[in-house]
This record gives sequence, C-alpha cells and structure tokens, in this order.
Amino acid sequence: MKMREDLAALRPQLILIAQSADTGDGAHDLSHLERVWKAANSMLAHHPEADAMVVMAASYLHDLVNLPKNHPDRARASAMAADEAVRELQAAGYPSTKLAAVHHAIEAHSYSANIPPRTIEARIVQDADRLDALGPVGLARMFHVGGQLGRALAHPTDPMGMHRQLDDGAYALDHIELKLARIAGTMQTDGGRALAATRLDWIRRFRDEFVADWSA
Repeated sequence: MKMREDLAALRPQLILIAQSADTGDGAHDLSHLERVWKAANSMLAHHPEADAMVVMAASYLHDLVNLPKNHPDRARASAMAADEAVRELQAAGYPSTKLAAVHHAIEAHSYSANIPPRTIEARIVQDADRLDALGPVGLARMFHVGGQLGRALAHPTDPMGMHRQLDDGAYALDHIELKLARIAGTMQTDGGRALAATRLDWIRRFRDEFVADWSA
C-alpha cells in the first residue's frame, strides 16, 4: 500500500519535469513516456525484487535530453539525460539513495549508447522503451522520424533490398530489418522477449503488405 501511495505521489512530479523538456517531437512525447511506464509497470509484476520508484522515474525521465537520430552527439544523449534527471530529482526531493540506480537505468536504455544494463531496473526500462519501437505504434513512430529526417518511404523499385544494400538513412522501410529486428533480439526480460517477437511479427506482416501495394 505504501509503495502505491509513493508512486501515485511521484508520477505528477515526473510528468511536470518531463513536460518541461518537451521538444515537440511526436515520437518522444508524453504519450511515449506513458507507454514506457505502462509496459515497465507490467514487467514489475514479474520482478518483485525491482524498485518501482526507480523504474517509474527512469521511465518518465529517460528522454529529458532527446537529440535527433542524425545528431553527432546522439550516442551521448542518454548520459546527458541521466545527468539532467538526477539534477531535477534532487531538486524535487527524490530519495538520494535511489539516484544512482535511476541514472544507470536512463543511461543504459539507449540503443545508440550500447551500455549493458547491470540492474533489473535498467533491464526493465530498456525493454519497455524498446518495445515502443515495435508493433503498430512503433511503426508509426518509425515513419514519423523518417519524415523528420527527410527519408523516402521506400526504395522506388527494390523496397525489400533484394538487389541492393539496405540503407535506412535513405529509406524508412529499410529501418525494419536494419534496426527494429535487432532491437527485438536485445530484450533483457522474458516478458520483453515475448512481446517483442509478437510486435516484430506484426511489423513484418505490414511490410509485406506495404511492399505488395508499393510494387503493384
């Protein structure tokens, strides 16, 4: 009961902090943070040893610094976000004994940073964030980001890359095999692996139907 009350009190504070850093990126907005927390909270039911306050804080604050995919400092964004999260949490009176765990969970969530998650909290947050890159919402986010970066939807004559090297810097559809399929293979929890496989299967079915229409 006490933990539920603590989480209920913490959530609005985290939302205010997250909203103060909103850059207007539709793929990394409050709805994304809410989905990450929802997925992470579901995983917590299977990992009672995890600290829910750490997971909640990292879920809502992991994108405090959100750099574009093509930014030269992209690989450092999660470390920068972790530093900013600690500063904001300290100012908000968050328990100091949990700050290092939050910092690590945020720093390790990023695919670009390639930092192995050392704690169950970090593994849960990493899985929850990556799950939002898969399935119907993940696909919508992929095309949204592709449009922001000026990428074409797909190669005009070879969308599946049967006779060329895949290039997701030029074609959004190529991102499915170059990145999303790999993400599914990085899941750290049993629940994350099961959901990732289901969502990746959905994306590939969509891609096959897309290609059939594209090439008609």
